[in-house]
Amino acid sequence: MSDPKILASRFPADFTFGVATAAFQIEGAARQDGRRPSIWDAFCAMPGRVHNGDTGEVACDHYHRLDEDLDLIQSMGITAYRFSIAWPRILPEGTGRINEKGLDFYDRLVDGCKARGIQTFATLYHWDLPLALMGDGGWTARSTAYAFQRYAKVVMARLGDRLDSVATFNEPWCSVWLSHLYGIHAPGERNMEAALAALHTTNLAHGLAVEAIRHVAPKVPVGIVLNAHSVIAGSDSAADKAAAGRAFDFHNGAFFGPVFNGEYPASLLGALGERMPTVEEGDLSIINQKLDWWGLNYYTPMRVSDDPSKGAEFPATKPAPFVSQTVTDIGWEVFAPALGALVEDLYEAYDLPPCYITENGACYNMEPVDGVVDDQPRIDYYAQHLQVVADLAQAGFPMKGYFAWSLMDNFEWAEGYGMRFGLVHVDYGTQVRTLKKSGAWYSKLISDANARIT
Repeated sequence: MSDPKILASRFPADFTFGVATAAFQIEGAARQDGRRPSIWDAFCAMPGRVHNGDTGEVACDHYHRLDEDLDLIQSMGITAYRFSIAWPRILPEGTGRINEKGLDFYDRLVDGCKARGIQTFATLYHWDLPLALMGDGGWTARSTAYAFQRYAKVVMARLGDRLDSVATFNEPWCSVWLSHLYGIHAPGERNMEAALAALHTTNLAHGLAVEAIRHVAPKVPVGIVLNAHSVIAGSDSAADKAAAGRAFDFHNGAFFGPVFNGEYPASLLGALGERMPTVEEGDLSIINQKLDWWGLNYYTPMRVSDDPSKGAEFPATKPAPFVSQTVTDIGWEVFAPALGALVEDLYEAYDLPPCYITENGACYNMEPVDGVVDDQPRIDYYAQHLQVVADLAQAGFPMKGYFAWSLMDNFEWAEGYGMRFGLVHVDYGTQVRTLKKSGAWYSKLISDANARIT
């Protein structure tokens, strides 16, 4: 059921509908106004790492088209914008000198949102670590956690008086496991010890940043954005169910456990504890600070089976077949019920604050035909998942908002510009923005939700 008026009527009156982007994916201007390279600039330059050798040098040229893009958000009736701040624009070397021109850009962004009646949801880290910090080991080095704490202080001292909300990290699962264990994202390592070091440094950096944010801007609600995995056993066998339990601890518990319960999962420590970095006294209390909210990014379920092969490393799983026949253009299974089950499981397992769905969306690569982008499958995806979010809210879960991914097509990390998630189509040659059918549908949903309130 994709009638926006009926769907809108199912949400609480104070529910927030927004859109989300990330700095490296849209800004471009990679060498301008004092910005220095990030690990993603370096990764893009490595042959074979990113589809088609694509880079973030220009991306959507948002840095130069800021007002145009904020006008676009306003024209869609969207009143909440989730964006990330580029660390290499603020502290180009990761530490040391503050780059005022970088802060000036985010001043303009935040003030531009305020002038248009758009709430500002900032994310401090969306994967663009200053490249200079790799000299010390990047996220594998404990010192990076303290560098991040200072960066958080600098940003909040400048912007905290105008931000409506702030997240420390976006999807640390990606910047830890995908980047240091699976080698798919920058810096492209495939090493369990490096990944475990990055895991603890990232968790510690989160806690230190929470302290910094609350010291500098105590009125700004602070949270973290996690791409929790809806782990589903490939069969009802005892082996596959046990594998799903291990996968849940590895993919979710490694982050939720320390942040919300003050401990790493026992199964993870039992299997990998000897390879973990030193967890110093007081670390877990720093990490485990009560948050005002948390964000969930969800796209597709994770189906797993037991991997019985000798030497299979924890969590010792392998992918299980999809159940749904519907698959997006990036190859991800569409299965909305998993979102509801995931939220239920997480609230049962952890002491969680109110939740925003901070990313949800689908990759479909339709191009304009006579100025129209007919992406009905994306509308179907949004409608199915928003129904689940409405179900959760009506069941009493503290669901506070939903941010569609993404405002516009953009640099899709290792997939380059080959995959499109936007509500707005971007012609990368001309930078022309074209509202898709899905964008018009989402705009109507928000309009209907607002009409119901007023």
